[in-house]
Amino acid sequence: MTVSVNRELCHGSGECAFRLPCVFTTADDGFGAVVPGREDTGGDPEVRDAAERCPSQAVSL
Repeated sequence: MTVSVNRELCHGSGECAFRLPCVFTTADDGFGAVVPGREDTGGDPEVRDAAERCPSQAVSL
């Protein structure tokens, strides 16, 4: 299962990167992004938790 961040929905709170920095990062423009090579981690319970806690619901699995 893949994970992605919808940049049109992202508010740049950094919640995903704070919770799971091994999967999420903050891009140069301040918005959330998935760390390259970690896109297939959507099945991980911690990734699912981070997606659920995204205040803008920008993280999708």
